[in-house]
This record gives sequence, C-alpha cells and structure tokens, in this order.
Amino acid sequence: MPLRPTGLRPAGLRPAGILLAVLALFLGGVTTLAPAAAAAPAAWTPKPAPMTTPWTAQVSRDNPLPEYPRPQLTRPDWANLNGIWDFAVTGRDAGQPASFTDQIRVPFVAESALSGIQRKITENDKLWYKRTFTVPAGWNGRRVQLNFGASDWRTTVWVNGQQAGAVHSGGYDAFGYDITPLLNGGTNTLVVSVFDPTQTGGQAVGKQRINDVTPHPGGGIFYTAASGIWQTVWLEPTAAAHVTRLDMVPRLSDSTLRVTVQGAGVSGQSARVTVSSAGTTVGTATGAVGAELTVRITNPHLWSPDDPFLYDVRAELVSGSTVVDSVGSYTGMRSIARASVGGKQRLLLNGRFVFQTGTLDQGYWPDGIYTAPTDDALKYDLQKHKDLGFNMVRKHIKVEPQRWFYWADRLGLLVWQDMPAMDTRTPDTAARTQWEAEFDQIVDEHRSSPSLVMWVDENEGWGQYDQARIADKVKAADPSRLVDNMSGVNCCGAVDGGNGDVVDHHVYVGPGVTSPSATRAAVLGEYGGLGRRVSGHEWSPGNGFSYEDQADAAHLNNRFVGLLDALRLQQMPAGLSASVYTEITDVENEVNGLLTYDRQVVKVDEARVRAANQALIAASANPGGPTTLPTGPRSLRVTTPGYTDRYLRHRDGLAYTDVVTSASDGLLKNDATWRIVPGLSDGSCYSFESRNYPGEYLRHRDFRVHREAGDGSALFRADATFCAVPGQGGVRLMAQNYPGQYLRHYNAEVHLAVPGGSRAADSPQLFTEDTTWAVEAPWAP
Repeated sequence: MPLRPTGLRPAGLRPAGILLAVLALFLGGVTTLAPAAAAAPAAWTPKPAPMTTPWTAQVSRDNPLPEYPRPQLTRPDWANLNGIWDFAVTGRDAGQPASFTDQIRVPFVAESALSGIQRKITENDKLWYKRTFTVPAGWNGRRVQLNFGASDWRTTVWVNGQQAGAVHSGGYDAFGYDITPLLNGGTNTLVVSVFDPTQTGGQAVGKQRINDVTPHPGGGIFYTAASGIWQTVWLEPTAAAHVTRLDMVPRLSDSTLRVTVQGAGVSGQSARVTVSSAGTTVGTATGAVGAELTVRITNPHLWSPDDPFLYDVRAELVSGSTVVDSVGSYTGMRSIARASVGGKQRLLLNGRFVFQTGTLDQGYWPDGIYTAPTDDALKYDLQKHKDLGFNMVRKHIKVEPQRWFYWADRLGLLVWQDMPAMDTRTPDTAARTQWEAEFDQIVDEHRSSPSLVMWVDENEGWGQYDQARIADKVKAADPSRLVDNMSGVNCCGAVDGGNGDVVDHHVYVGPGVTSPSATRAAVLGEYGGLGRRVSGHEWSPGNGFSYEDQADAAHLNNRFVGLLDALRLQQMPAGLSASVYTEITDVENEVNGLLTYDRQVVKVDEARVRAANQALIAASANPGGPTTLPTGPRSLRVTTPGYTDRYLRHRDGLAYTDVVTSASDGLLKNDATWRIVPGLSDGSCYSFESRNYPGEYLRHRDFRVHREAGDGSALFRADATFCAVPGQGGVRLMAQNYPGQYLRHYNAEVHLAVPGGSRAADSPQLFTEDTTWAVEAPWAP
C-alpha cells in the first residue's frame, strides 16, 4: 500500500495418510524438553497485550506452538525447544553476558507481550538466548539437527561453547545446523545471539519499524518491529544420509508430478518417491538424489480453491533393499499460467480463467506481533478468507511459517507471496546481495506448496532496483509460477520492469482502471482501504486511519459490496484478472480491516460479502465482453417504478430528469435527446453528446453531472465516458474512471452516486432502480 492515503475520488478431501502422519507427529514422536534451570522460573509471566485475541490466554507457558513446524518434510521423531529460555540484552558489539537476567518465551519476539519482555529493540542492541537440553536416548546413533523456522536478523548459535556453523543472515528463511559433533552426551547448553537493526540496516524488513512497543499515535502503514527468534526452534534426529528438501512440480500436460529429492551426506543411495491417496499408491518413481524424477498419476484429482485435494507423498533414500531415510509430505496437482482468453491476457488455474479475488494480509498480531499465538490463530485468518468467499490471499512483504502455507494448501487459497521489502531508500551493493540471497532461499523453501501461485518481487518502488533482471531471475528459478515484477507500478515512484506475467496497479479506494497488455495480464494489486473503527477494539483508541472512513456497518457493507460488484460488472469483463482488497484485519493504527486487529469482530456481513465474491468468481467462467449500446440519437428513460415517464435532460448546464410526453415542447424534447458515441477516453464505453449543443457532453464533476464542452484534456474525456453494465430492465452507466460509481437520478437531479457513500444521493433506498436507465428512441430525431 502507498506510504499515505492517496485520497482518490471516489475444504476439500482430507487424505487419510496426512491425518495419520500428523497425529503421529503430534502424539507419537514429539519430545518436549524442559527449559534450563533459571533463578526464578516461576516468576516468568507474559506482559499484558495491548489487545487480546481469542487465543492470547491459550498459549502454553512451556510448550507454545507444539505442532510439527515443517509439514512438507516430516519425520516422526523430533523435540520442540519452544518455551521459556533465559534472556538478556546487551550492546550490539558485546560478547556473551556473564548472566542472563530475564526470561523469554520462545518463539515470540522481544517486542511482544507474549514473549514476556515487551521492550523496544534498537540497532544498538543484541539479543541473547540460553537454555539447556538433553538429547533423547532413543536418538543414539543418529545425527542431531538443530532447526530454526526463522530468526530476525543476524543469528549466531553456540552449543556447549562452540559455534555451530556459520552466522545466519536473514529474517524470513529457515536454517539449521548438524550439531552432532558439539554434543557432550549429557546436558547441553544452547546459546543464541541475534542482532536486528530493522530499518537502519540494509536487509529485508517488510513493514517493521523501530517504534514504541505499546500503542501510540502515528506509525501509518508501518508497524512494530519484530526482533529475534520468531518461529519454532526444534531438534530432529536423522541418518547420516538424509533428505533435506523435496522440490515438487505438478505438470498437468502429461499427468505427472516432477519430484527432486535433495539430500545431504549421500553416498551411493538412490531416491524413491511414492504418491498415494487414502492409503492407495497412485504413482512411484526411483532415481538419483538431486535429479528430477517423474511420477505418473493417472487421471489426477486436481487441486483448486473449490476442491483443495491433496495427495500424500513419501520420499525415501534407499541403499540396496535398506531404507536409510524416510520423510512424509503432500502435494496438490494444479497448474497456474497466463494465456490469451477472448483476446485478453488472463490468469489461468488448471487451464481455465478463474478470477482471483483476495485480500492484503499483513500477518501481524497485537499479542505476538510477527508470531500468531497458536496454530488455530494462524489458521483463522485464512479460514476467514474462505468464509468471506475469497479464493486468494496476498501475503504482504512478510513470509509466514510453513504451517501457514500448510493451512492455505489444506483450505484452498491461492497465495501471492511477496518478497519482504528493504527500507524505502535505494539499497547499496551489500544490501542487494543479501536481499537476493534471502529471496533465493525463500523460493526454495516454499516452491512445493500448491497454494503458492505468484511471486511478487517488489512493491511500490520500496528499495527498488534491477526490476526486470530480478523478475527474470525468479522466473528462471521457479518457472512453474507467475511472477509480478512490481506491485503498484502506478504508485509512489515505482518503476515497472516491463516484464513478468502481470501489470499490477494500486488504486485507493478504486477499483480504478487496469488494462492487460499484449504480454501481461491485468491485476489490481491493492484497492479498497475502507475503514471503520469499532469501539473497544482499537489498538490506539481514536488514532486509527483508513483510506475512506465509513460511518457505520451498513455504509461499509454497501461500499465494499459495491466495489466487488464493479469488478464483476465492468473491470473483469474489460480485462482485469485479479484484485487484492486492503485488508483482512486492522493492523495497529490502520483500521482498513474486514476484521478488527484483535480478531474479535468481523466488521462486514459475511454472507453478503461471500455472495458478492462468489458471483465475481462465477462470472469469470464466461467473462464475455462489455455491454453494448446503440449509437446515434437516443433518449434515456428512468426505470424506477412510479417515475418511468421521466427522461434524462439538461437544463442550464446541469443534468436533471423531467417528464417528457408527445405533448412536450420542442426545447424539452431536444434537451432530452443525446447522441450516443464511442467513449471519448475508452472506445468500449460511451459518451453522450447533447442533441442541441453539439460538442457538449454529459460529464461528472464533483459528483454532480453537467453538460459541458470538451476542453481537450484527458480528465474531461475520462469524466465524460461511461461504461454500460447490465441492469434489470435497462442498463446502468458506470463512470469509466471511477468504476462502481453510477449515473443516478435523485430528487430530479442527476448525480454520480456511490453505493455506501455518505452523500444524500448515495442513499441505499432504490439505488439499483435509480441507476438503471432504458435506452429508447430519441424524442428529437
């Protein structure tokens, strides 16, 4: 979203194998290790959260987020290290402190209430974590891997006083170490340091900024920083030769799943992949580790938002007849592509155009900031997308834990994944190198998720550079997905790389006009921002902002559904393939959400929004073309019951309606006659030229409709162009440059009216009837 409001005018089947595997992981193999002895462990308590979510009080003190954290590469034995760790903060250049005076609940960041710390961390600080653990006896003879889901930003790990591998730089990618040589056979001490300069460094930070950690005015579209460990930390035993990653690419053209089994410590072993459904094998392949294997699946059951069917996958390293390592996973058979449909570039899912309607999802929480309090909470936001009828979500310049992708895969949501942006300044060479390296890791980590359909490289010019090269690089790294080189190419000084699969505009409130090119589909990467404050559910009461405040729930519902209807009636038939509404929840001082920040209140009518989204998606099955009107002299008659003898006419340079009959005088008949011509700014729409004032047209200005002579400007041409959309018993005339705003008669005056707007002419009573016109023979030939 732009740096400030722009103020524009206006579930599918559940494979049994997956469920059994999950149960085994949760109940059978997991080990919860006790935290290190501390001076006063019972003294630890969370800090009061600025707002409590339904899950705030459900977070376990010693075993938060107990679920297996890597659903697409599972093993039955593992040990969760989440819980209470000793903690200290030193200067950024200090060594390990002699004592750790605080305690923190991992994996919640130090700025959060759920961590128990809740303090500002700056570029002058270094975070220190410490705990002990004992390796379970049943793991003897195997290698021990120490895994971090994510830690922001530069992380160094020591086991028993020895550094474990290289320092890790990156805030959004997973990393880990084989710590077997560092173990002592008894109680082991783990120490972690993290340095996070947030926006003062050059690394990817997304929306994070160093601010006060308790509610305060301001902040705008940037939020509280999230420093340190913010995803699950866990131990896992493996064989010396073991699987490290599965790269799975469905290919519907030949009904195959292409699988590359990546491994470490491999010495002569081969890879075997088995795909099954409900316990029945549907395909298998064997080959070299690191090579692409082809698993043929006859009559594949396709994955889609309507039917998010998942296959079970088992990958093994085999030496002769011996299975050396075995991991579980899952996949979905689906394709995503861009192609011409009806002469327009469209986004195709499984070979057909499906309009993608979603929201901007920031992934922030008032209690955990970057980390959802529980797995149910992580799932909740995605489930709300489904409840509201959306089929897509844009994860906005943050990368979530792998379990978030698991829920998107399971629930059936198309995911646009942003690469977290650097700060808005131009990055130096070191920052670029780091950013691209982290992007590479993120692509590798999530490349097998069926829900992920598009990579969004850069946003609104923040830290922009080499847009075209980066888009080509991402496409080469993952040719199975779409690429957006710049979201918001029309906004905020952004520079379009000119390549990728989409032309992406941001328009607030919108939905605006975005057109496809010969080589790219048109998407609306951000629009909306309709705000409503809910008393008792504000992060900083009285300080929230939006792109357009709504007086009450009724106005919000009418306005939002009006935007969705505009997409269905005008923008989608004209060439739009996808839209992203800002946003699913309020975030700190942003009150643009469909839900409050604490997830306690759904602000909109779920059933009504769901129906509007479903109608939009259904209409894309047969998008057709624009509604056409006869050209030449015509008259426009009111269709509102009780007023059907009135016609649109001009008087003193303004538009009105008046009763016109055969007995009316010639002047009135002339005033009520218009020459319909191709739109002055869009030939697929229309302009209405006065019969008795040639060269003067109907034109909206400041919401009132005038008859004016053209001044040659682009603004006049746009204001004088109206697009026809279907209406009951006639047509509705929508402003070409303000989709969703209609020509309406109100108290005999003609206005540009907004569904859910705040002016008298926006009244919801008879809105559809008042905006529907019958095109009839002209009163004056």
